[in-house]
Amino acid sequence: MSGCPEFRPKNQERNAVTQSASAPLPASVLEALARYDTPTICNAMEIVAPERRLIGYTTKPLVCPFPNLPPMVGYARTVSIRSVLKSDLPADEQARRRIAYYEYVGTGFGPRITVIQDIDGADVGYGAFWGEVQSNVHKALGCLGVITDGSIRDIPQWAPGFQALAGSIGPSHAWVHAESFGGEVRVAGMTVHSDDLIHADQHGAIVIPIDIAAKIPDAAELCGRRETPILDIARSPDFTLEKLKEALKRSAEIH
Repeated sequence: MSGCPEFRPKNQERNAVTQSASAPLPASVLEALARYDTPTICNAMEIVAPERRLIGYTTKPLVCPFPNLPPMVGYARTVSIRSVLKSDLPADEQARRRIAYYEYVGTGFGPRITVIQDIDGADVGYGAFWGEVQSNVHKALGCLGVITDGSIRDIPQWAPGFQALAGSIGPSHAWVHAESFGGEVRVAGMTVHSDDLIHADQHGAIVIPIDIAAKIPDAAELCGRRETPILDIARSPDFTLEKLKEALKRSAEIH
């Protein structure tokens, strides 16, 4: 991403905790997507939208301190941060922007996932935006977790059940502050816009286009059926190369 998106709060007319804008997809679709891990969603995407085979997902490794948490599915709240340079805004303006940021993060389609790009360049991750306080605040605001190329800290005090995918883990927050929100961000190779539908787990994350989201669960089931004969013979004590060839043929015939 070149430069920083304009700092502009959105959706401030809604109460962060008690209300949410009408989501573009029924909750049942998100629940169905959450039954699968993110690699399976990627496999399903190859069937439903093969043109996205090289785009829309994280391509660089991220640290996941809570690998046993289930997949999260939610709508993106996009933010850019920096920590090496101190904000040059007066204290009252910084306070106003912090409230505007929380109003943005806590409103709109729900559930939500915060996606944060650290724009410190070579010093990415220098200071942690995320720790005990922010994980608990964002959880209270209706977020399921965070995906960031920046750093996180306070792992033992982290909000229970709040997922994290981060570029690194570090001890200090330095001069970290939100530079902008609501614009395009790029995290670990994945480009995200505000309100994009995100699926993520310990493996990484992927953007699911709204117009094909409802097709993904059936495609995921198809992927599973195609893998079953191959896995059955691979795990069998009677495995042979000939049986593998037969299983591969059966797999290719499943539609």
